[in-house]
Amino acid sequence: MTAPLITIVVVPRERFSCTQRSLESIYGHTNTPFHLIYVDGNSPKAVRCYLQGAAQSKGFELVRTECYLHPNQARNLGLARVATPYVVFIDNDVIVSPGWLEALVDCAEATGASVVGPLMCQHEPVHQEIHFAGGESHIWMDKVGRYRLREKMACQGQAVAKMRYQLRRQPTELAEFHCVLVRTAIFAQIGCLDEAMLNTKEHLDFCMSVTRAGGSIYFEPAALVTYVPGPPLEWSDLHYYMLRWSDDWTLASLHRLRDKWGLAEDGYFQSKYKRLGWRRYGTIIEPFARSLTLGIGSGLVARVLARLERPLNRYLTAQHQQAQQKHQLLPVAVDLPPVPATTPSLAQASSAHSIL
Repeated sequence: MTAPLITIVVVPRERFSCTQRSLESIYGHTNTPFHLIYVDGNSPKAVRCYLQGAAQSKGFELVRTECYLHPNQARNLGLARVATPYVVFIDNDVIVSPGWLEALVDCAEATGASVVGPLMCQHEPVHQEIHFAGGESHIWMDKVGRYRLREKMACQGQAVAKMRYQLRRQPTELAEFHCVLVRTAIFAQIGCLDEAMLNTKEHLDFCMSVTRAGGSIYFEPAALVTYVPGPPLEWSDLHYYMLRWSDDWTLASLHRLRDKWGLAEDGYFQSKYKRLGWRRYGTIIEPFARSLTLGIGSGLVARVLARLERPLNRYLTAQHQQAQQKHQLLPVAVDLPPVPATTPSLAQASSAHSIL
């Protein structure tokens, strides 16, 4: 039997209640041989027991920690065990479709790409609304010499039925960690994933690092997958969700991106700062306020609850840091030299000031 070319590394994204559905879609819709490493970052008891049983019956490797993980921590735990030419990182709330993995590998083999991203959909019903179809991620220099970030996601919110036959395999600057295939050899050039990118924009950091190292990124629309975010959340999801989208983690990630790539703190960053906590507000606080008030005056109640929730969020973050220290899982940062003004970019064709 031919040894698999691919290792699939499944990691927690923001909740655990989609675990079984996601994993069963992988085994149900994947014909290409693969290894699978499942990184279980402190899932609740019912999920833990399911994963233990599934690992025995399906023969995959289960790696568990007794504290919650930053996304890149989880990916690096899986990556350290990969011995195949390709690795696929996929979140535990992603539902795949038939032929997804074959399409990603075919693209990588045909193009020599270092990274391949699928046609990523969002919400339910699955595979109908586009979340991401490639995009832009590069650094450019403005007229006063400041380095600034360009980020753009293609086709977000469009219907798959409308757009799919217009989409083509093509080079892109951006792929997302919801699901992405990576040629394992690229990590010898860029190092492991930067664990100082705690919860947001880590895909930008990764893709720009790949581009800087001379690697290529492709979008492959023949691979179709969907991530299924909350709400609703189960009670056992709440602690991890609040931590995963905490203010402290978000600020630390944005500051890391800014400082690592020498970026000006412009409107891009200011807009992110203003939206701190928006996921917790929309997924937890606002639905809870509506249930309390039956929708009458729920906006005011939600704003009050949001002010009360922020100290709790800071407490959870501090407690988690202590847990990470206890289990010796503190983040590992990856540094890059200063951004050179001569680094090539796909975007140079449209912007004379693009540098990465």
